[in-house]
Amino acid sequence: METVTTISPSPLIQARASRTPLFVLGGLLAVLWLILCRHLSNEWSINEQYSYGWFVPFFAAYLFWLRWEDRPPAKVERRKSKVETPKPIPFLISNFYFLFLAALLPVRLFEIGNPDWRPLGWLHAGIVVALTLLFIRQVGGTSWLRHFAFPICFILIAVPWISGIEVPIIQGLMRAVAAVAAEILNLLGIPAQLEGNLIRINSGLVGVNEACSGVRSLQTSLMIGLLFGELKHLVLVRRVLLVAGAILLALLANCTRALLLVWLAATRSPNALAQWHDVAGYSIVAVVFVGTLLLAHVFAKSPTSDLRGQPSERPHSLFVIRNTSLLAAALVWLVFVEIAAEIWYRAHERDLIAEESWSVIWPTSTPGFRKLDIDEGVRRTLRFDHGQEGAWPLNPKSPIADTRVSGSAVTYFFRWNAGGSSVLRARAHRPDICLPDAGWDKLVDSGEAKYSVGGVTLSFQRVSFRKKAGSAVAHTYFCLQEDQLHPREERPDLLPFAGTQPDWSFRARARIVREGVRNLGQQVLEIAIFENPEASQEQVEEEFTRLLQQLVRPANPRGKS
Repeated sequence: METVTTISPSPLIQARASRTPLFVLGGLLAVLWLILCRHLSNEWSINEQYSYGWFVPFFAAYLFWLRWEDRPPAKVERRKSKVETPKPIPFLISNFYFLFLAALLPVRLFEIGNPDWRPLGWLHAGIVVALTLLFIRQVGGTSWLRHFAFPICFILIAVPWISGIEVPIIQGLMRAVAAVAAEILNLLGIPAQLEGNLIRINSGLVGVNEACSGVRSLQTSLMIGLLFGELKHLVLVRRVLLVAGAILLALLANCTRALLLVWLAATRSPNALAQWHDVAGYSIVAVVFVGTLLLAHVFAKSPTSDLRGQPSERPHSLFVIRNTSLLAAALVWLVFVEIAAEIWYRAHERDLIAEESWSVIWPTSTPGFRKLDIDEGVRRTLRFDHGQEGAWPLNPKSPIADTRVSGSAVTYFFRWNAGGSSVLRARAHRPDICLPDAGWDKLVDSGEAKYSVGGVTLSFQRVSFRKKAGSAVAHTYFCLQEDQLHPREERPDLLPFAGTQPDWSFRARARIVREGVRNLGQQVLEIAIFENPEASQEQVEEEFTRLLQQLVRPANPRGKS
């Protein structure tokens, strides 16, 4: 009679097998979060208001590690029999895994074509947070879900606010800060008149923009308050009070900053305002950080118990990761989503036409030349990666550098790197859109003309405007060039000037996805020549051609390697 000997796997093989689900889960979460942070980093890079977002993923990881140190025992119900094992598809549907994972494909398609559409950021972050919480619950049960919810949700503080919420807050804060600063200046004996978010003083107008309104430090204070509340293990009520205190500190500090800057402009000179502007801004962050830390220290002195409970011995209980195959399938799906989205856009980019590259060299040696600060509203709308504005007199002998009047030139140059924004952003600062809103009437639309500079041919739209209250005439030249063109793409936003804003609707953004259009790099050069009404079109053209030869430098001039 033969005997059968069963050989059980060695402890080493069992240990390796038990680590496999952990590696799969770790890889799945890493891919989820890396894709999300890469998308959000576009806004963190170009918008100073959200530059603090670079720190949030590291803070979230650190807070997760702290909570891992005192995690509760995993409580996962064990299956009583193999008959009760759920089928894969019903398991996914009943636990929302399938719904969230499937939603990632259209989200990524829209994000690539519309990386600056903020609702997508919230949708993407919500999906990643929900999936992470579901995985945590599957591993450790409901107790783990509650325990790790805060560090996982902490990433939401770095998601840019939707414009419909952010803009009213910005405008309200600007008006409130300007009103407080103007009232205090009058009490100090310095005449100040409030005009919206502008303060008129003896030396001119001083604007209270986003940088002075407190919205930047307001969002940073939210992050700092939530962070210190977690580090100090405060109860929920005291966390709310700490965040409120941080916001109050930010608002008070910004009112002080605006008052100081306007006072310097009134008592000294506008140059003093520019000199202290950035220093005062950095000081606010320091004040909010130190003040919130002190508040957290005061709140933590109370013997009130921690929100997570009294400290206990670190649990060493093992936990079980079930459905490893489903985790592996989810990881494969995430990789497929990225590959499929890339293939979709590349399929529409087979016959791209590379445009000649060029840049702008500012005439800093020209007498009267000065660089101008780009309006915060323009920055918020365009979200460019690089932008500059300059003004100088056309006649160097004329001391006319400080005003945009007859005989001067104003130039804008904006650059959008590939993938940073949608193709629609560059169409939002055209002369036919901006100047009529500023009180200019269109005189003549001379259409499109091509100009050659160092072997590079540039196409400009030419439109002339006249000031409604005055005789000044502005001759504008607008050039928008993409690094690579889609030859068969229908571009209604590139039609001749119609004086309408680009279409930001869902239908327009869906068209971008459907046609596989993404930002492959683009730039705008806009020149406005302010001349006397008596100046002929030939004289203006001659002056513009001279300016163009002075400003534009081809990256690779013909005849050079």
